[in-house]
Amino acid sequence: MKTLYVFLGITLLLVGCDKNEVGDISLGAFTTKDIKLNTLVDPIVTGVTCHVASIEADLSLSDPSDSSISCRQTGEISAAMIAAIDKSKSGDVVFKKSKSIFFKSMKIRRVFDQQSQTLMYVSYSTKETSGSFKHSLSTVPLWGTKAYQTPVKLPLTSD
Repeated sequence: MKTLYVFLGITLLLVGCDKNEVGDISLGAFTTKDIKLNTLVDPIVTGVTCHVASIEADLSLSDPSDSSISCRQTGEISAAMIAAIDKSKSGDVVFKKSKSIFFKSMKIRRVFDQQSQTLMYVSYSTKETSGSFKHSLSTVPLWGTKAYQTPVKLPLTSD
C-alpha cells in the first residue's frame, strides 16, 4: 500500500511538470478535478498548432475521458510537409497521453482529406466510457497555403 502512495505522489509531481500545459482551470473548491489546457505543435506539419482541453482528476487512478481539440494554422505549411505525412485513412498518431494506470490513453491522430485538401485532427480516448468512446474533431484547410493542390474533380455518375 505504501508503494501505491509513493507512486501516486510521484505521478502527481510529474503531472505538474507538463511543459505543454498552458492553462489550468479549477472546477471548484470541493473537487480535485481541473481542466488542463495543453498546446501541441504537429511534429511534421509544424505550421499547425492544436490546443487540447481535458479534465484531469488529481488523487484518482483514472482521468475522465472527455477532451476537446482546436487546431489552427499558426505558421507556414509546405508541400514537403504534406508529402511527409501518412495519407492512409487511419492517418498518424501525433500525440499520446496516459489518462489512467489501467491502460487508458488520449490520442490525437492526423488524417489528411485529399479531396478537400484539409488536415483533420481527432482527439479520442482508447477506453469506452458510459457506452461510447469520447472524441473531438478539428480541421485545418490547406487553402491559401503553399501546400494547397487543386483537387481532382471526380466525374458524376448516374445510377
